[in-house]
Amino acid sequence: MSQDALLDEREVSILRWRSRRGLVENDLFIERFFERHGARLTVRDAHAMTLLMNLSDNDLLDLLLRRKEPEGEIATDDVRAVLARLRERS
Repeated sequence: MSQDALLDEREVSILRWRSRRGLVENDLFIERFFERHGARLTVRDAHAMTLLMNLSDNDLLDLLLRRKEPEGEIATDDVRAVLARLRERS
């Protein structure tokens, strides 16, 4: 499957369920992301989102609030692109 292939509805639903977090602050960012972008997510986006969801709640919140930027294995263009969409306010 191409990295740019769109996820189907079931794949988006699974990704959304796996993205649930313990901190309500993170969930607010994530829910808004899925409302805005869920219908257009690609395989590439899903991989980047999974890398972000593997972080601890506090590390993820630091990224979402721009207290930190991605480092190490998550410092990829794909992760930065998904993170930019997660951070969108309007």
